[in-house]
Amino acid sequence: MGNLNSELFAAIDSVASGANEHALAASVQELMKKYRGRVDPQDLVLASDTDVVAYAAYRLPATFTAAEAAFGTAAASMPGFSPATHLDVGGGMGAAVWAASSAWPSLRSTTVLEQSAPAISLGKRIARRSTAPAVSGSVWERFRLTGAVPDGPRVDLATMSYVLNELTQQVQEEVVRSLAKRARTVVLIEPGTPEGYARVISARAHLLAEGMTVAAPCPHSGACPIAPGDDWCHFSERLNRSGIQRRLKFGTLGFEDEKFSFVAATSDPVDRPANRVLRHPQKRKGLVSLSLCTSGPGIEERVVSKRQGQTYRAARKAEWGDAWPPPEEPGH
Repeated sequence: MGNLNSELFAAIDSVASGANEHALAASVQELMKKYRGRVDPQDLVLASDTDVVAYAAYRLPATFTAAEAAFGTAAASMPGFSPATHLDVGGGMGAAVWAASSAWPSLRSTTVLEQSAPAISLGKRIARRSTAPAVSGSVWERFRLTGAVPDGPRVDLATMSYVLNELTQQVQEEVVRSLAKRARTVVLIEPGTPEGYARVISARAHLLAEGMTVAAPCPHSGACPIAPGDDWCHFSERLNRSGIQRRLKFGTLGFEDEKFSFVAATSDPVDRPANRVLRHPQKRKGLVSLSLCTSGPGIEERVVSKRQGQTYRAARKAEWGDAWPPPEEPGH
């Protein structure tokens, strides 16, 4: 199937390289202003061809990277889940479409619902460059999200990335509950901010109310043990910036860290880890401190010392967002 990451980034560079960079840079600045505020559900943000190319160049790699990480974590907790059909809501230019096929190569068909005609046009153009059948053969439909998703055939997987913040609280609930009725598994991704986390927690409650089980990132389906206002659950993925990304963002660094919150819920069996690493492990000489969300549920601060041998070696390798203990390593 090839490397979907490389395929997507090459496709983005191709469409951006033929555009006027001054126009793209101006569009990026306007888009950043809009997304830093609350997007009006009636406002078509990606309204022009320049807007969608600008968005693809400056945001699509990051949203793909976050979605790929979230879907990969979900897939690890559902080893028996091999989806064939996929519905992506508010799909933009298809970041989640590419990421889902990366996590689940079993996918054979994808339907994308998106309101922006320029986004659909560019999403189709990029998708045709993929070797994954569910990407290259994806079907795109124009749809404005003002309530529950339309009735249709039940699908194996439904996804929605960076969309809930554009909806009123009532519409958020209607959409999430309708996705739970349409799909065996639902994955929702939001920015890794306190507000994004709050939307994910609210959506998580709606998915549970529809009879689904949390697959990831939580090691349980109980209430989140994080006290509101004290902290928020989120994760981070680092990606390398292309030359055009650096120029459009006026950045000097060759990388960026995309922070995101997410929930995956399913009607299928799950095999969740006992714990999830919630922060970058603190590594000192002979000691590793791990902040863990446990299957209790609860938050535990665990210190692993060098005297613990193999467990210590596993802790030295542990990263933010990892399952703990890792499947190939014994011990706590």
